[in-house]
Amino acid sequence: MTRRLIACGLLVLASVTACGTRTPDKAAQTLPTAPSSPSSTASSTSPAPASDNPQAVTPDGKRCDSALLKGEIVPTDAGAGNRYGKFVVTNGGAVPCTLNGYSGFQLENASGAVPTKLERKADPGPAALTLAPGAKASANLHWSVVPAGSEPVEGTCQPEPSKVAAIPPNETAPLSLPWTLGPVCSGGRIEISAFYAS
Repeated sequence: MTRRLIACGLLVLASVTACGTRTPDKAAQTLPTAPSSPSSTASSTSPAPASDNPQAVTPDGKRCDSALLKGEIVPTDAGAGNRYGKFVVTNGGAVPCTLNGYSGFQLENASGAVPTKLERKADPGPAALTLAPGAKASANLHWSVVPAGSEPVEGTCQPEPSKVAAIPPNETAPLSLPWTLGPVCSGGRIEISAFYAS
């Protein structure tokens, strides 16, 4: 009986020792690594989205003003009491300048201002232009020489202008230009377009 117990005890001890000294295989030692989270530097080094309009701001912000521009009134057509012309400006400076919109326009003579009713037309409408030195832009003009309302039928319908004060868009100082195209009827009504490249 004692021998049997000793033998069983030796078997149990051998089994525990064998189990405790068992070396795990290599596969059991290699633990799977968790996937790495995206690096915060990866997102900061990704390229920034392209601008919708990288050319929106021009390097030169100089507007075309009366110090840079040379102007003239050019007749273009006439018929049935209607008169047509163009207000043409030229960049007389040494650098490009920008022009966008409508000109102010006041008829004058030696006595001062002559009645002028300026009406803006949307054909063509405002568009940003960059005028290189020597480049031109034009604004279309239309007026009538037919008396209207209480204007006299004999003689001139309105005082005859001899010059015009034309103010470039977004400016305050006018260009003074000769006007040789006679009186402007309908109370001095002149239709003018925005400037366009010419």
